[in-house]
Amino acid sequence: MGKAWKFGHDIDTDVIIPARYLNRFEPEHLAAHCMEDADASFAANVQPGDMMIGGKNFGCGSSREHAPLAIKAAGVKAIIAESYARIFYRNALNIGMPILECPEAVKGIEAGDEVEVDLQSSTIQNISKGTSFQATPFPPFMQELIKAGGLVPYVKEKRKNA
Repeated sequence: MGKAWKFGHDIDTDVIIPARYLNRFEPEHLAAHCMEDADASFAANVQPGDMMIGGKNFGCGSSREHAPLAIKAAGVKAIIAESYARIFYRNALNIGMPILECPEAVKGIEAGDEVEVDLQSSTIQNISKGTSFQATPFPPFMQELIKAGGLVPYVKEKRKNA
């Protein structure tokens, strides 16, 4: 369970992690500057397990692979949005960052609400309001990929067990 951080439509990867911080690739460095141009308090106050809520086209802009990494390193458990930019969706899943599409949840969750996500069933609960929403469940392969922590650990695990 975590607090909801709500953002609008078209959250650009350049807003998620501004270009001026791309001189280093360490996850802690990226997390320290995540979303600072959209909400200066985010990086200092986000807690492990918190959720990001976004509108349409979350992660648009450049194909910046640092963006989902910055979000994951900040401690965000999952992102819930109406829709995602295709490249952001791929980059997020490649590092095991759960991203759920659920327009109803986006409308029914406000900033600061306590939210719980069951990744196996893709059920989203707004604990603050006593409501729940059903996102499109991840196919079993994607559930395994997320559980492994991303594509590289998933492939290594599969090769080890082959």
